Amino acid sequence: MGRLHLRSLLGSQRSQSMTEFALILPLLLVFIFGMVDFGRGIYYYVTMQQAVQEGARVAIRDSATLPSDATVEQAVQTHAVATFLANPCRNGPIYTGQIPPANQGWIFITQPQSATQPLTQVQDINTVPANAPGGEPRNPANGSCSAINPATQNTALQVTIRYNFVPLTPIIQQLTANSIILTAYTVYRTEY
Repeated sequence: MGRLHLRSLLGSQRSQSMTEFALILPLLLVFIFGMVDFGRGIYYYVTMQQAVQEGARVAIRDSATLPSDATVEQAVQTHAVATFLANPCRNGPIYTGQIPPANQGWIFITQPQSATQPLTQVQDINTVPANAPGGEPRNPANGSCSAINPATQNTALQVTIRYNFVPLTPIIQQLTANSIILTAYTVYRTEY
């Protein structure tokens, strides 16, 4: 009789353990995959921060031929390992109201953003400041990009990447609306 009671007690404990494990497993998996997504996000941010710094170094150096936007963009893309970057309007304005495609980023080479218009603020098309190096504003009448003017007289330049990071975990994708915008930028003064 004691043996039968012991078997039924062990069987019920085993069933209870399996039930508890089944309840905890989804939370554990979300936590593990969330940590993987967090690590991926940190990796992309650090990579992009290094890429904008290298792009800015190329943009500010004084040489016989001044660096072109294409040269700066190439330097950024070379150092942005495992990321796809493009540039709809490399000299601005910096699009804060639009989101890059999933797991892609946009490169911008502009004059620094002022404290009154931070990168996170959605800018009205008619009040967009002069973004291009050299001060050419965006033409709000036709929606064109800023004109490309070389910076002069030790002007500060800002190189920016806006990247649309999409997590791998479906639950986290739903919580973040399938989009986490990572913004990396740096500001250096030109040597010319």
